[in-house]
Amino acid sequence: MRRSRTGFTLVELMIVVAIIGVLASLAIYGVRRYLQSAKTAEARMGVGGIMRGAVAAFERERAVGESPSEGGTGSALARNICLGSQNPVPSTKTKVKGKKYQPTTGQGQDYDTGTDTEGWRCLRFKLTTPQYYQYGYQANALSPFGGIKGTGPTGPMAGITSNGQFIGWASGDLDGDDTMSDFAQRGAVNTTTMQVRLATQLEINDEFE
Repeated sequence: MRRSRTGFTLVELMIVVAIIGVLASLAIYGVRRYLQSAKTAEARMGVGGIMRGAVAAFERERAVGESPSEGGTGSALARNICLGSQNPVPSTKTKVKGKKYQPTTGQGQDYDTGTDTEGWRCLRFKLTTPQYYQYGYQANALSPFGGIKGTGPTGPMAGITSNGQFIGWASGDLDGDDTMSDFAQRGAVNTTTMQVRLATQLEINDEFE
């Protein structure tokens, strides 16, 4: 008896190869986007930590060092936001251009700068592991990005304009193409009720750059 012989035609093989190619390209895109999202999660968490530090600093009551007389009273307890830091970490955006930056943990370096009322020490914010982004904080400043990290966001993210406002930000260049991705969150103090409030979400420019 003659055995029947069957197989795949050339057209069928080409269709299978095409399907495999499409699936592979989708998988590569999905993995790439997952890795990018994992990196941007650092910026989101970092900005969130800065803003939590700003709120905690405001809630800490400060008193003037004095010795009131018997039966007298001291000065009123004061609450205020941390003053603006002029030292983003790292100091220049080129240090996070398609690479990570390892913060310096020595005394008076990177996140160990400022005072009890100003900068990173006031915020009590610190990173000790390598970071993809440059981080900064500004309060009562006209432009938190201008003159600090180079070209920064425009439009509604361009700056803050009055006392009692503050902003934490992160800026990075994940793919090293000189286009920065920016993350920022704003906060403000109601000077009447002395309550601090934060924006409900981050402002983001070019998230995956």
